[in-house]
Amino acid sequence: MRFERARGEALAATLVAAAAWCAGATGVDTLMFPELGALAHDVFTRPQGAWARALWHIAFMPALAALIGLTLARALPLGLPALALSLGSTLLLLGLFRSPLAPAISAGLLPVALRVRSPWYPASILLVTGVLAGVVLLRATLRRAVPAPVDPASRIDDQTEEAAHGWRWLPGYTLFALVAGGLAQPAHLLLVPPLFVVAYEMFAHPAVCPWRARPWALLAACVVGAACGAAMVAWLGAGPLSAAASLLAGVLLVRALDLHVPPALAIGLLPQILPRAGWYFVGSVALLCAWLIASFALADFVAQRLSTVRRTA
Repeated sequence: MRFERARGEALAATLVAAAAWCAGATGVDTLMFPELGALAHDVFTRPQGAWARALWHIAFMPALAALIGLTLARALPLGLPALALSLGSTLLLLGLFRSPLAPAISAGLLPVALRVRSPWYPASILLVTGVLAGVVLLRATLRRAVPAPVDPASRIDDQTEEAAHGWRWLPGYTLFALVAGGLAQPAHLLLVPPLFVVAYEMFAHPAVCPWRARPWALLAACVVGAACGAAMVAWLGAGPLSAAASLLAGVLLVRALDLHVPPALAIGLLPQILPRAGWYFVGSVALLCAWLIASFALADFVAQRLSTVRRTA
């Protein structure tokens, strides 16, 4: 079991390094899609998981969200309206297709958050996610093994990664997103798209999300992962070696914290495409993640109070 997991992690690091090499060789920076690390790690270490069973969604959902985000980023000035429209459009897309691919949220927000304007952006996302889906399919075909029993922790991870149900989670998620977006420019914060993926999984699945009871472990995973990613780029420069090292450092971190949080791996890869990724980036991750934890606690408190009022009415 441990050997299979290590082999999946090595394969994910290899794929991320290949994407970084292609980005450097072609000059198309957007081939280094940070969420590729989160997706690859999850599907290669959990071949029976929710994302690994959704190959068509892996291949196409991030690219569709990227097209929407790029269109809005080129049509609107940077700011809260563009953020809200991009986020709302991607959530609608996920809802319409009942898609579990929450990383598509990050693909849609990247153009708005990081000023991506390249017309190659959606095509590059389609290429890397299409390759990932193809590798998953090929690996499953070659193995042809009887699926291993799914342990309880993996079932919880699957439930956390499922498509959202209902609408009751939307007010809390909207509060987090609007305040984060509204404060970004005045407070000189860098919007961190993978944190919006973390927030989606928290608010949409509050009963099962493993981070709910361990908010400080989540904060540590995101902030230390960001610091590791920034340090690798500062030390080795953006490229295949630092990309693979950042992913593996993030893997060791979440292992040490005993927390399955794929978007934290994407946060560690963001410095690969940022013009500057020092303490400014790490500080932005820390502040936005702290606000995420606070907004989730507030939404949970309000939900409990409303539930108490209904029971006593």
